[in-house]
Amino acid sequence: MTEQRVVLVTGVAGYWGARLAACLLAEPGDEDGIRIIGLDREPPAEQIQGLDFIQADIRNPALTDLLHSEGVDTVCHLAFVETIQPSQTAFELNVIGTTKLLAACAAARVRRVVLRSSTAVYGARPGNPAFLAEDHALRGSTHCGTIRDLVEIEKFCASQRHQAPQLMATVLRFASIVGPTADTPMTRFLQDPWALSLLGFDPTMQIIHEGDVVEALVHAVRNDAPGVFNVAAADALPINKIRGLAGKPPVALFHPFAYWGKKRLDRAGQAGERYLPIEPDYLRYRWVADLRRMHEVLGFEPRHSAEETVREFAAWRHADRTLAKLAVMARDEEQLRLVVEQRRQARGQPPLVGELAAAVVRPPEPDQTDRLDIEQEWRKG
Repeated sequence: MTEQRVVLVTGVAGYWGARLAACLLAEPGDEDGIRIIGLDREPPAEQIQGLDFIQADIRNPALTDLLHSEGVDTVCHLAFVETIQPSQTAFELNVIGTTKLLAACAAARVRRVVLRSSTAVYGARPGNPAFLAEDHALRGSTHCGTIRDLVEIEKFCASQRHQAPQLMATVLRFASIVGPTADTPMTRFLQDPWALSLLGFDPTMQIIHEGDVVEALVHAVRNDAPGVFNVAAADALPINKIRGLAGKPPVALFHPFAYWGKKRLDRAGQAGERYLPIEPDYLRYRWVADLRRMHEVLGFEPRHSAEETVREFAAWRHADRTLAKLAVMARDEEQLRLVVEQRRQARGQPPLVGELAAAVVRPPEPDQTDRLDIEQEWRKG
């Protein structure tokens, strides 16, 4: 009988780590299944059924002993802090933490490791080719903390391949992630009406659905595919079309003012995330990744197209706003009813009961079914 395979997920208390662990535990495993160990500095906010949780930091010197004693076969590294501006604290966890984790994996003879990265590591530049292959130079923005840290992590991974060739590494570079529950630079750009575009620029961009991100991670954990892979939906869309599909108002700024404004906000210590959640260069120049290795080597196909993903995002946003309005109306109704009863009581009148109260037909509270109905009606309209 084959031994049970052990997979360790770092950052299991975070959004991606929790979703990956839940999916791995929900799906049927190999012949004898897999055991999922979750590692994080804090326990997950919600209990994940079947998860073997260990509370620890990835920088803990005893991590090598843990990996060895538990017989860990695969590590999926998702412990990452995203920041707009470069941060020493984030650098310590993201970059230094990853280097120590990979060193521990090599020392404990872990067979393979899966890491999440971004196509933003290529950088957005006027001289970029039509499609950026995985061997293209990493010239991502050094002004964004997340991108800077990802570039440093990938450079270390590349050097680690020569120092520890026995450790199989799979790096997934995801395009801009969009979905109803994910909090990413692209979702913030599309949902905030004050997030600016650049006047006169309409670069083609790639999108990946949040569900496809999780499925790609599951695929990489379950299948041996060493190397680096770009992961995105097949259709790339101009940023203005993406903005239109999402129902985002056309707020654009002359590009020199965007760069100047970001520098001013950074120097003043004010986060420009609300106005420019995406670096100006990435709204100005093309950075479209080549997907051939994803299809031919990784063997992964996203379920959602870019257009479907953005349309779904827009529908959920509309449904959320509608439900919020209904909730406000219901709350206002309750407050007014309370005022009416208090005033009747002050005048010595009996409570409002009988025929008048019975004649008032109160609408039901919105639930998940109402949400879906609202979304369907909105799409028809």
